[in-house]
Amino acid sequence: AVAAAMRLGAFLSALRPALPLLLGLSLGCSLSLLRASWSHNAAEERCLAQGPPAPPARGAPPEAGEGRPGPGHEDFRPRIVPYYRDPNKPYKKVLRTRYIQTELGFHERLFVAVLTSKATVNTLAVAVNKTVAHHFPRLLYFTGLRSAKVPHGMVLVAHGDERPIWLMYETMNYIHQHFGSDYDWFYIMQDDTYAQAEQVKALVTHLSINQDVYLGRAEEFIGGDEQARYCHGGFGYLLSRSLLLKLHPHLDSCRNEILSVRPDEWLGRCIIDFLGITCVSQLQGQHYHTYELAKNTEPEKEEEEEFQAALAVHPVSDMTLMYRLHKQFSRIQLDRVYQEIQDLQMQIRNLTALTPAGEAGVTWPVGINAPFLPKSRFEVISWDYFTEQHLFSCPDGSPKCELSGASKADVSEIIESAVEQLNHRYQPLLRFSKRQLLNGYRRFDPTRGMEYTLDLLLEAATQKGHSHVLAKRVSLVRPLSKVEIIPMPYVTEATRVQLVLPLTVQDLDFVANFLDTFAMNTLDTHDNALLTLLFIYHPYDAQRVGQVDVFAGVKAMVGELEKRYAEVKIPWISVKTEVPSQVKLMDIVSKKHPVDTLFFLASVWTEINMEFLNRCRMNTISNWQVFFPVHFQEFNPALVYRGEQTASSNTDLLRDGHFDRHSFAEACFYNSDYMTARTKLAADILDRDEVLESMEVFDVFLHYSGLHLFRAVEPGLVQKYTQRSCNPRLSEELYHRCVLSNLEGLASRSHLAMALFEQEQANST
Repeated sequence: AVAAAMRLGAFLSALRPALPLLLGLSLGCSLSLLRASWSHNAAEERCLAQGPPAPPARGAPPEAGEGRPGPGHEDFRPRIVPYYRDPNKPYKKVLRTRYIQTELGFHERLFVAVLTSKATVNTLAVAVNKTVAHHFPRLLYFTGLRSAKVPHGMVLVAHGDERPIWLMYETMNYIHQHFGSDYDWFYIMQDDTYAQAEQVKALVTHLSINQDVYLGRAEEFIGGDEQARYCHGGFGYLLSRSLLLKLHPHLDSCRNEILSVRPDEWLGRCIIDFLGITCVSQLQGQHYHTYELAKNTEPEKEEEEEFQAALAVHPVSDMTLMYRLHKQFSRIQLDRVYQEIQDLQMQIRNLTALTPAGEAGVTWPVGINAPFLPKSRFEVISWDYFTEQHLFSCPDGSPKCELSGASKADVSEIIESAVEQLNHRYQPLLRFSKRQLLNGYRRFDPTRGMEYTLDLLLEAATQKGHSHVLAKRVSLVRPLSKVEIIPMPYVTEATRVQLVLPLTVQDLDFVANFLDTFAMNTLDTHDNALLTLLFIYHPYDAQRVGQVDVFAGVKAMVGELEKRYAEVKIPWISVKTEVPSQVKLMDIVSKKHPVDTLFFLASVWTEINMEFLNRCRMNTISNWQVFFPVHFQEFNPALVYRGEQTASSNTDLLRDGHFDRHSFAEACFYNSDYMTARTKLAADILDRDEVLESMEVFDVFLHYSGLHLFRAVEPGLVQKYTQRSCNPRLSEELYHRCVLSNLEGLASRSHLAMALFEQEQANST
C-alpha cells in the first residue's frame, strides 16, 4: 500500500504542471459544443418562422433582392467552366496564346480611321500623318481610289470606289472585320480635321466601355425629326465597340434603304433607325468640344476659350494651316503643363514646411528626387569633365577624346539653356551672353537623371549699356521623363542554334574539353543546337595534310561523338590561310547555311550551357537585333591562389575573374542579317580584301547595318584561364585588344600586388 501511494504521488507530481492545460482544453471543448447546439436550434426556428421568400419589389431585377448582380451584369459575374475530356477523342496539346492579354480578352484602347481621297491623300492626309498620327496607338487611312504613289509611313486602304456613301459603308465593314475584336473605341475623322490626339485619348479613358456610345458634334437632319441628331463628320466622332458590333448586321440594309448625300448623315440615320441611338455632344460628364474655323483664320491670334478647349477643329483648308494649328495647340498644351508644374511645386513647398524636416527638406529642383546618397565609396557616382571641344572620360578608356555627335549636341543645348535661364531670371536689369565654357562636369544619377555643373565666363550688360565680364557657376538637371516601353518583335526559345567553332593549331589542347562540355550540356539534354567546326590550316600544314594532318585527333574525337549519338552529325570545313580573319571565315560559313540560320560564333575556351543558348535565342531578333555577349574570364589560378585550395568548380557561381570587355569573339546573329550587312561592306570596300583583316564581325554590324547591337555581360558564358596567342599579322587594333585581354586576365590588382609583395619578401631573404 505504501508503494502504491508513493507511485500515485509521483504520478500526480509529474502531472501537476499539465493540469492547467488539460482543464483549459476540456472547458473550451465543452463551451464549443454548447454554442454549436444553441446556434443549430436558433437556425431551425428562424427557418420555420420565415416561410416562403417575399417577392421582389416592382421594377427591381429578379436577382437584386438576393444580393446578386442583375441580368445586365453578366459580363462581370465570375463563372467556373468545368473541365471535361471526352475519353473517345484523342488527346490534343493545348496551345496557349502568345500574350496573356490575348488569353484574358483584353482590348487595345483606341483605333483611329481617317477618311481621305485621291486628291488629298498627298496633301492633307500627309499633314495629319505628320502632326497627330504618332500620338495615336493605331491609325489607318481609307480612300476610294489609290493614288499612283502612296506617301511613306502611311497605311492606306483603298476600296475601289470614290462614292462617299460606299466609302463609309466599306470602311465600317473593314473596321469591324479587322479590328472589331481588338479595340474598345473607334474614332473616325476626315483629313481636313485637326484633332488634339492627347485630348481624344484622355476622353476615352473617362468613358465606360459598357455603353453604346455615339459621341461627336450633334447636328440636326435637314427636314427631319427635331429629336434625332447625327454626328458631323468634319469634327470627328467616337463609336464604342458595343455599338459597332450591334451596327454591323444592319449595314447592308442601311446601304439599300437609306438615301443620303453626306456619309455622316447616312451613318447617323442608320444608327438611329436600327439601334435607336442618337448623337450626343456630352456623355458621362465628358464634353466633346469643337471649333469651326472661319475663312482666313490666324491660329496664332485665336485666344478664345472655345478654341483652346477644342478637341477637333474644322475645316482645315491646306497643309500649312494644319501645321500652324498643330504648333498653336502644342504651345497651348505646353503652357498648361508648365503652369501645372508651377502649381505642383508651390504645393510641395507649402506641404514640406509642415513636415519635421521643414523647408530644409525641399529638394532642388522641386518635385525631382533628391540626389543619390552613396552608402560606401564603391557606390560613389563619378563626375565626367568636359569642355566645348573635348571629353575627358571616353568610352574606349582613353583619357581625352573629341566631343562629337550626341554628346556635343547635349553640351551645346545645356549651355544655351543655362544662359536662357539666367536671362529669364535677371532681365530686364541684366542681359547675359556666353563668352566661354571654363569647366563642365556631368554625371548620370539613376534616381533623377543627368546632372550638370558649368563654370561659365559671361558678359553681363546693364540697361544703361555698361558691360562687365564675370564667371558664374550654374547647376542644371535633365530629369528622367516618362518611361516608355520599346516594342520588340516576339521571339521564342525553340529556335535552332548553329554553333560555329574556328580552330587553329594553337587551340588543339582545348578542343577535348569543349567537345565534352558541348556533349554534356546540349547533346545529353537534347537541346536544339548543332555544331560546325572550322579547321584553319596554315599554308605549310595544308601542304603536308596528306602525310600529317594536324587536326586528325580532333576529327577522331568528332567520330567518337557521332558514334555515341547516332542522330548527331558534326560537319567540318577546312580553310587555308595565314591570317584567320573573322569576317573571311564567316563568309565561308554563311554560304553553306540557309538565310534563316541563327549563328553562335564561339571560341574554343567557351563552356556551352543551356542557360546561355536560351539567352542567345531571346536576345537575337531577325532584322532587328544582334547579340555580342561579354564572357566571364577566370584569372590565372597560379596568381590568385598561389598554392592554396582552388575555388569551387560549381559553374553556377562566378569564380575569381572579370568580364572581358576587350573580346568580341562570341556573337549571336542571323545569317540573313549578316548577308545584308556584308553586301553593304562589299560595296564600300570594292576589291580591297585586305581591309577585312582589320575587321571583326562586330565591326561589320556596327558600321554596315541599322540593327540594334546588344552588348551585355553574360554570367552564363564562363571561360577558364589561358594565355592566348595573338597573331601579329592582324591589324594593330585587333592585336592591341588581344594583348590587353591577356594582361587584364592575369589577376586583379590586389592579387598582383600580393604576388609582387611575396616576391620582394622572398628576394630580400
